Amino acid sequence: MRIVTVASASALALAAASAMAQDSQLTVFDYAGFELPEYHETYIALHGTSPTFTFFGDEDEAFQKVTSGFRPDVTHICAGSVNKWTEAGIIEPWDTSRLTWYDDLDANLMGTDTSQGEAYFIPTDWGSTAIIYNPDEVPAEDVASLQVFKDPKYAGRMTVPYNVDDTWALAFLATGTTDMAHATDEQIDAAADWLREVHPNLRTYWTDPAELAQLVATGEILIAWAWNETFPTLVEEGVPVEFQREAVEGSSVWLCGMVNMANGAGDEQRAYDYLNAFLDPSATVPLVENGYGSANATAMADQISEEDLEAAGLGHIDVPIAAQLPMSQELRERLAEEFELIKSGF
Repeated sequence: MRIVTVASASALALAAASAMAQDSQLTVFDYAGFELPEYHETYIALHGTSPTFTFFGDEDEAFQKVTSGFRPDVTHICAGSVNKWTEAGIIEPWDTSRLTWYDDLDANLMGTDTSQGEAYFIPTDWGSTAIIYNPDEVPAEDVASLQVFKDPKYAGRMTVPYNVDDTWALAFLATGTTDMAHATDEQIDAAADWLREVHPNLRTYWTDPAELAQLVATGEILIAWAWNETFPTLVEEGVPVEFQREAVEGSSVWLCGMVNMANGAGDEQRAYDYLNAFLDPSATVPLVENGYGSANATAMADQISEEDLEAAGLGHIDVPIAAQLPMSQELRERLAEEFELIKSGF
């Protein structure tokens, strides 16, 4: 799906006019790729430039950096990390009365607030994780089940994320568990055993979507557990690719959002301006074009068709879903430690 909008063109023009300057009064800590001006054009309209962006590779790295003294104003994290960041005292609640689009947020995403009713986490974007594969070399029936990752026929031609939440979602689904946040000891052990069986078949653990797209485009990887954003990217590049979200065991949905850093050094009002810009309807089409659903349910309903959602890998499916929701710090640390052992071959 390619949709050209006047709003997007306006954002690009504003960004060009600012000569790539960055706003020293607001620092956003994020995954690379979310700095696109199309995602915050109303912020650019207000302040004449984008915020200063600093990037992390994963949320454990981000947590270590902010607890070691780095002082961003806004950080973009996913739901699985919320409790850890809240309990560490490094974030503070948002004042929802200052959020322009708060009443338009998807009610299905708002149940992830686990902070005694205080809005420590505002959902902004969501997506799916499922199987990307090369249909020229992999028959559809081979990816009808997540057990394909154990198939020696594809050894050395598969990859899963270097990411606790997504890879455990795969393992839990493959072993019959969808409620990750309340997994029992037996369910964790079963999922860990499954990952240990899969580990020798993997060529690598991919770390970012650009790396994954390159691996698939070159043919090094035939099957991957991947974020949906890689699907439209590869389609646009003409790479033979399909996105299998309806494996018999299911697929996963992830949710990310913004947290307000307790010791941010910048302008608090600009933090609200940035969050409002990300949730503004002007950001909806650019987000979906790049494979992300917006948490602004009203804007999604008004601007995005079911066909658009299908093209982005976000359409309706009828299989089990493992939702990557907030989990206890104890459980997440246990999964992270076990994952480190598995990646090391233990």
